Amino acid sequence: MSAPTMKVEMVTVATDEAGMRLDRWFKEHYPGLGFGHLQKLLRSGQIRVDGGRVKPDARVQPGQVVRVPPFQALDAAPVMFDADGAPMARPKQVASADEGAYLRSLLLYEDDHVFVFNKPAGLAVQGGSGMTRHIDGMLEAFRDRKGVKPRLVHRLDRETSGVLLVARTRLAASTLARTFQTRSARKIYWALTYGVPKPRQGKISSYLVKDTGEDIDMMRIARHGERDAQHAVTFYSTVESVANRLAWVTMKPVTGRTHQLRVHMQSIGHPIIGDPRYFNIENWEFPGGIQNRLHLLARRLTIPHPAGGEPIDVTAPLPPHMLQSWNAFGLDADEFGVGDPSFPED
Repeated sequence: MSAPTMKVEMVTVATDEAGMRLDRWFKEHYPGLGFGHLQKLLRSGQIRVDGGRVKPDARVQPGQVVRVPPFQALDAAPVMFDADGAPMARPKQVASADEGAYLRSLLLYEDDHVFVFNKPAGLAVQGGSGMTRHIDGMLEAFRDRKGVKPRLVHRLDRETSGVLLVARTRLAASTLARTFQTRSARKIYWALTYGVPKPRQGKISSYLVKDTGEDIDMMRIARHGERDAQHAVTFYSTVESVANRLAWVTMKPVTGRTHQLRVHMQSIGHPIIGDPRYFNIENWEFPGGIQNRLHLLARRLTIPHPAGGEPIDVTAPLPPHMLQSWNAFGLDADEFGVGDPSFPED
């Protein structure tokens, strides 16, 4: 991470920065430079690439030389970029040493290319409205000697716990992003549901659409031909039932839509226990001895390694509230060892 400059610098674009947007390049090298200030420097021609004027969305290539003029860091908080590289507002978060240590305590696996964390329930992955504590902000403490910050390559809902993969390098991030897009990653989730699904194994295929409300946004099954609907596919398998009132269900999402598993289980009449948004069974009494929290765990992730070699295969333990429920109902979380039950398509 470069400090604010007090003189003109001529910085050469590195090999692993090929195709990066110029505004993202500045975010990586000069996170204290606010986006508005960056735009002013570009408009006035103080920032140039190979001697020419450029726009924020210009793509840099290895060997190009970026002219960086003197500037003061006007914004301490880094700018967040969306999937297309456009800047977005984000609540300010500066990772403290304590938060860095906390995040490291969640590590399930690491090597030179990736981190895999065991995300606890209730901790957001990214910032949102009024959200100041989240994993993406804590990753500031993991910047390497070149100032490169690890990057999220997939997401978990705030209420969901379990395996979260983070790329340590730009190359790993782009490789893993393609892997998720091509659905080469195998994701297994565990849940405790209302009732026992019939059939005990099956495939849920539907289109989902977002409903925007005054307080929260929710996903629902789309009507035929509804605009902006996205196809979603989930395989599920019932492991064990609890007096026909509850079921331990494993799920394998083929697609990765927002709240997909939660909406799909609700759609077949078996919402996930403790779901604050999608549990819609009226007059249902919560069983004693378990906590009213979302019982959904990103249990296992198996994915080709971004640098080749053996695949990454990581399993997360049950979070405390789910382990309490498993113990209360006599469910054996170690029943499958490191394996998982089969699914209809397996």
